[in-house]
Amino acid sequence: MATVIRLARYGAKKRPYYHVVVTDSRNARNSGAILETVGKYNPMLGKDDEKRVVLDIEKIKSWMSKGAKPSDRVYKFLVKAGLVSAKPIPNQTKKNQPSEKTQMKAKDKADKLAKIAEEKAAAEAAAKAAAEAPVEQPTEEAPVAEETATTEATAE
Repeated sequence: MATVIRLARYGAKKRPYYHVVVTDSRNARNSGAILETVGKYNPMLGKDDEKRVVLDIEKIKSWMSKGAKPSDRVYKFLVKAGLVSAKPIPNQTKKNQPSEKTQMKAKDKADKLAKIAEEKAAAEAAAKAAAEAPVEQPTEEAPVAEETATTEATAE
């Protein structure tokens, strides 16, 4: 007999409440032919509530040693409880990636943004260097002499 650990729904309409049960895989979800109830799950409670998922760890370990397989949802509960390790995330196919043309456009855009950022940084550095450099004052003696020469020429 292939046994599974899965959820059996109880509770009222739009107010679900589940029992984590061990049953034969050929039985319907709520057939009533369960071997043992090993926990409870109340999705109406908050995710951080400790009473949301209540598992009898010893019973679950016992049934898993006998060959019972948890359903996907129950497996997630067991991962969170630390009984089993998380399933590895499979490698995705190329279908989930953008096309080559789109990737090239994104690369070109990133290159342009990087170039603009470099130019802006260089301009800021030049402005900062110019602000820090000492400013030399032109000498006033030469223009004064020219003014006096022009005033003398107009006086004659």
